[in-house]
Amino acid sequence: MIRRPLRTMTALAGAAAAVTAFATPASAATVLNEAASPAVLAAAQEKLDGSLGSAFAGSWLDTTTGRLVVGTTDSSASARIRAAGAIPKVVRHSSAELKKIQSTLDNRTAGLPASVAGWYVDAPANEVVVSVVGGDPAGRAWVAAAGVPVRVEQVKSAPRPLWNVIGGQGLYFNGGACSVGFNAYDDDDHYVITAGHCTELGGTVRGVDGTIGNVAKSSFPGNDYGTIKVTHSDVSTPPRVDRYEDGTDVRIEGADVVGVGGKICRSGITTHWQCGRVEALNQTVNYGNGNVVRGLTQTSACAEPGDSGGSYVSRPSSGSGTKLVQAQGMTSGGSGNCDEGGTTFFQPVKEVLNRYDLTLEKD
Repeated sequence: MIRRPLRTMTALAGAAAAVTAFATPASAATVLNEAASPAVLAAAQEKLDGSLGSAFAGSWLDTTTGRLVVGTTDSSASARIRAAGAIPKVVRHSSAELKKIQSTLDNRTAGLPASVAGWYVDAPANEVVVSVVGGDPAGRAWVAAAGVPVRVEQVKSAPRPLWNVIGGQGLYFNGGACSVGFNAYDDDDHYVITAGHCTELGGTVRGVDGTIGNVAKSSFPGNDYGTIKVTHSDVSTPPRVDRYEDGTDVRIEGADVVGVGGKICRSGITTHWQCGRVEALNQTVNYGNGNVVRGLTQTSACAEPGDSGGSYVSRPSSGSGTKLVQAQGMTSGGSGNCDEGGTTFFQPVKEVLNRYDLTLEKD
């Protein structure tokens, strides 16, 4: 069987405690604040909402005192709110009125300018707030045309969807597809680590949901590792590896090396989650055409083209709960396939971490 790097040259598709103060009149010592459990606060808020009816105007924790504040449009309800352990605040608009204003905006999304970043009920201020990027005139005009009382706030940028780069998922270069190894960082930036014979393609790199950034560094042959600098603000780099259909993601907690005979697993976009054992350490591999790589680890976990750069980790335990694993390395190459079985090699991750002074991402 032919040994080869496992980069493929075609893109692959790849969550109650009861509040006893309501059972009987509260004592003067009853205080609802941020020290109470979420369940206690939620029960108190629900009780006051029902008790105040149409006069209820929301509730919130005061960020200075930590006390629970309850808004009301009826000043006569203040004693009732104090008896429950909260601080009353008499305001102009009820919760129902504010929700009606918000609903008016919700029903006007046709032709919504991109500069209108969103809107929400500001309970402490007793207002509906519309966020407009840079105070854009078109955004302000849209707000004015709604004909409802709101406060316009200027924000610096528009929101965007956030997506994760996760070990074993796809990396798409100009001319090839590989897999994510691990996420790491230094003092200034975040990086995706993968195989060097993938990053040698250079340029801009995409992930499953969009652009990640550009190739930062690459080492192949001799070594087989490279990094991609994360430059897009919508990209998150958690310390996780995808197990695909074999279970929930595993979480990286370190990089302790699994020795010969130890159980390991790997993840990649072509053959997903595959497991085996470490067969040899510090192996030199000849991929042909002068491409010799030293210091690789040999395993019995199968892999195929497209899996290159993907994560090798210690085998997770079979128990319940979050699966914690040790990062081992990135898929380099191999022989055979996942139908007939084969031999694979990975580039130990510790070498690239030390070489580029990087630290694996943490929760």
